[in-house]
Amino acid sequence: MDFGGFFEYLAITIAALFVIVNPLTTAFIFVSLLPGASKATIRTTAKRSTLVAGGIFVTFALLGGVIFKLFGITLEAFRIAGGLILFGIAMRMIHKARDEGEVVSGDDPHPDGKIANDISVIPLAIPFISGPGSIATVMILTSEAPTIWHVSVVFVAIALTVIACYFAMIYSHFLVKYLGETGKEIITRVFGIILAVIAVQFVINGVLEIWLAHK
Repeated sequence: MDFGGFFEYLAITIAALFVIVNPLTTAFIFVSLLPGASKATIRTTAKRSTLVAGGIFVTFALLGGVIFKLFGITLEAFRIAGGLILFGIAMRMIHKARDEGEVVSGDDPHPDGKIANDISVIPLAIPFISGPGSIATVMILTSEAPTIWHVSVVFVAIALTVIACYFAMIYSHFLVKYLGETGKEIITRVFGIILAVIAVQFVINGVLEIWLAHK
């Protein structure tokens, strides 16, 4: 096995999923939804939301190929579409100022703006953690994995990301206190730049595959 290529894939996979989910932004969303909650409620909500999001990621990672065949989607088309989606998300992260209650991490807020009593599934797990961009990222990375070891890297990235989201939500009050609005904006924009680069690479890979197939 090419260990150089493997570790490159490992770095890209973890960076792509971590950046698109953005656990730090999830922490800011979490504390705004549960400003005065007890420690027990915070832990229960964080645990449930990350378990649901992790399950969604694993499902789409495993069934990505089946979905492609079912809807007649080519891998190249999905790479390009996913890259364009991620690039649009990255541009919002870089340029769009965060208004109160607005989300710039890549996944749109709850469509009707209402918060149910149990926020762990909607809007936290869906769409804040496992939204369209992050699901597309998981499916693309799994479909591009050349070996079973590379596929396992995707699941490692999923695990690390949802764990990071869990602890970010658990300690969200501390993060908000010490980072502040300025720190949050800086981190969001840095993540946006990284995501833009990854998105462009996805598009390049898709276009290159189409060109080689018709050469």
